[in-house]
Amino acid sequence: MTTLLISPDGMLGRAFVEALGEGFTGVSYPQIDLTKPETIATHLAPGITRVINCSAYTDVDGAETNEALANAINGHGVEALAKRCREIDATLIHFGTDYVFDGNATKPYPVSAPLAPQGAYGRSKALGETLLRSSGAQHIYVRTSWLYAPWAKNFVRTIASLAKTKSELKVVDDQRGRPTSAEHLARTTLALSERGKRGTWHVTDGGECSWFELAREIVRLSGSSCVVHPCTTAEFPRPAKRPAYSVLDLAETESVLGAMPDWRENLASVMARLEP
Repeated sequence: MTTLLISPDGMLGRAFVEALGEGFTGVSYPQIDLTKPETIATHLAPGITRVINCSAYTDVDGAETNEALANAINGHGVEALAKRCREIDATLIHFGTDYVFDGNATKPYPVSAPLAPQGAYGRSKALGETLLRSSGAQHIYVRTSWLYAPWAKNFVRTIASLAKTKSELKVVDDQRGRPTSAEHLARTTLALSERGKRGTWHVTDGGECSWFELAREIVRLSGSSCVVHPCTTAEFPRPAKRPAYSVLDLAETESVLGAMPDWRENLASVMARLEP
């Protein structure tokens, strides 16, 4: 399988670099720019059989004032990738988010749950998955949530860093979801690909928690004496609305690959290897 990895230098891209090991070609922005279809045509050449797209507009709050750009990258850019993949007979692996759902559920969202994004970022990602499905391209579309890694900017590294200098932290306790190790996401996605799976899947760590519970475990694993206090979303207003409940149902993925490792297990592995 000849693989093209888009954005190998990002948080998820780096996880794929490690998981793939060799036998792939990486291409980064601006060599490939999802807002410029001509760069897509240049790099997605005949002979490539698998394209892993780790490029996305991920600024959740920024999307509220830059929705056109978010749509161009997360929506129409994905459509352009998919159409080119169809032309060269390549499978496109692309990633989505829990933000495409309304956040009002009380049990995990199944793969088939209706899309009802509450903000611009979620709308842009929902547009992308809709255009991907209608493109006619062979694809593996993976929704995930709360991504973290030992590297790059993410919640785990931020809290671990703050815990070194702060005696107290306040973290929201009324938003629940599933954390996801980027390394686990990359390995699991490749496992689905290697089994010839197609369509839409959910991949996260196992279990669920609130941001407060996640932060408390990060601090505990760090050995810090910092005290984490729970607070409400209303105490920390943000431009974009966050889902109160965005737990993704893993049943279909686990029926193929077995139980996903618990978030505490994956978190402990990452915390032991945090980069400065």
